[in-house]
Amino acid sequence: MSETQTETQAARGAFRSIPYMGVIYVVAEAMKLGFRNGHPDWANLGQGQPEIGEMDGAPPRYSTLELEPGDHAYGPVEGSEELRRVIAEHYNRLYREGRSSRYGPENVCVASGGRLVLSRLFAALGEGKLGYQIPDYTAYEDMIGYHHGRLEPIALQTTEEEGFTLSAERFRGEIAAHGLDAFVVSNPCNPTGQVIAGDELERFVRAGLDGDCTLVMDEFYSHFIYDGDSPGAGPVSAAAYVEDVDNDPVLIIDGLTKSFRYPGWRLGWALGPPAMMEILGRAASAIDGGPSMPIQRAAIAVLEENRADQETVALRRVFSGKRNLMRERLKEMGIRIAGTSDSTFYIWASIADLPAPLNDAWKFFRAALARKVMTVPGEFFDVNPGKRREGPSPYRDWVRFSFGPPEDSVRMGLERLAAMIQEARG
Repeated sequence: MSETQTETQAARGAFRSIPYMGVIYVVAEAMKLGFRNGHPDWANLGQGQPEIGEMDGAPPRYSTLELEPGDHAYGPVEGSEELRRVIAEHYNRLYREGRSSRYGPENVCVASGGRLVLSRLFAALGEGKLGYQIPDYTAYEDMIGYHHGRLEPIALQTTEEEGFTLSAERFRGEIAAHGLDAFVVSNPCNPTGQVIAGDELERFVRAGLDGDCTLVMDEFYSHFIYDGDSPGAGPVSAAAYVEDVDNDPVLIIDGLTKSFRYPGWRLGWALGPPAMMEILGRAASAIDGGPSMPIQRAAIAVLEENRADQETVALRRVFSGKRNLMRERLKEMGIRIAGTSDSTFYIWASIADLPAPLNDAWKFFRAALARKVMTVPGEFFDVNPGKRREGPSPYRDWVRFSFGPPEDSVRMGLERLAAMIQEARG
């Protein structure tokens, strides 16, 4: 990834040089041109968070937080028992109705945000082969790279012809071919907007269990589900297909960041067998020391059944409309969209058919920045720990577009991109 590598500052003292993660790099470059969060004249179509303000049909946003005397002390590294119980019941209600094997507080480990949950998890993985798909979430690259002495990363490239989705059948074959000990995947997928769901997700989970492969399902976009041009009926989770919640090595990662639109709260969790949750708690004692007590109390209120359902139903309706808008406008511009984008708030699209120089993702990115529009070049999602995989990235003409911002900002950004492309066509 030449641009980010050449623009990374040299390490100081004993520090190594660490490049920015995708969206962070985009924001840093935009800030050089005057961007700041909330700037009305910028359209952040690279945004990695959903709109956080009041939303039609959703419950009011929380605006106050009260402290209790005990909040000034350390809390449990695995999270409070009360919140863990609420999270477990949230999954039982949505995905385990009528099942004898049900999640309890012992099946949950809470952390200050999703990346921290994942950091604990990668630190807890034993020596072995860790599979992942590409393209996928940019932060996996360094998280896996930190443990290169213990983990052997195995990249499974997906293609446009496959809809950038790893089928259960192929997954089963890859486990056997590589002897995978664990596999991590974002589902719904950031950046592609594709989702493994229904019978295919059940087969995917079964393939992992049959192959004795620990399955890590990063489900932060679980409620952003669409059905054709309409909102989806409900969320998607591998939790619906776990047979024995206390023994099956299926780990589910989620939090309040995306589906409940509270990214600044930094509240995430892992769900899985109690023995694995205990290990994550032990990792937490060295890595971070546990989550904030007042934020955990607030999270309990967010996950109250009626409030949670009101929020996520409104979310699917509002974001489905923005997805339809962006999808149609990008097609009109001559940008080719991969698959159906049935989830997340991203559209993964090829700019290969645009006139030069806009058919290169980095040049497209720079040209859009000049018009105060932010996008994310596709190479960031070519997860390559330690840059050990050589050769050009297959995603040099792919871009991730976000409809996370409010609709007015999305419209403004799309109008500017359309004008930029029209000018390039002469």
